[in-house]
Amino acid sequence: MKRTMIALFATTLCFGTAQAAEVSPGDVEFDGYEVAASLTGAPGDPEAGRNIVTNKSLGNCVSCHAAEAYADVPFHGEIGPWLDGAGGRWSEAELRGLVVNAKMAFDGTMMPAFYKTDGFVRLGDAYTGNAHPEDKPVEPLLTAQQIEDVVAYLMTLTE
Repeated sequence: MKRTMIALFATTLCFGTAQAAEVSPGDVEFDGYEVAASLTGAPGDPEAGRNIVTNKSLGNCVSCHAAEAYADVPFHGEIGPWLDGAGGRWSEAELRGLVVNAKMAFDGTMMPAFYKTDGFVRLGDAYTGNAHPEDKPVEPLLTAQQIEDVVAYLMTLTE
């Protein structure tokens, strides 16, 4: 019985690890601007997504987008579309694509690519006013799981 439980645990652990393989920014597969496959293989957490959307130190979506769902957060921006009803207007794959790299859908948009690490024209070094150091790797603005969390939250905004 003990061996069976150990084997079952090991199999579950290995399968779980394979399921949660993270897609790197350079390996994201777009269909037009949509990204159908999860970046993590794990479901997003809508509450964590709301925190990312409304936190000026994380996604900072609130700087450009407003929504009744987070009316308690001050200083909403007005240059992006309202997010009320986002989960009804766009599919999960469309929302994921927009958050990963909105420029795939809207050329010239001011919305940053939240899961991109190459192909930039003028990459800065955070808020220093200097160019990004050549020897420093470029990190995406959000992690793969954070992208999934934001998408899960946006899917809850159906009205």
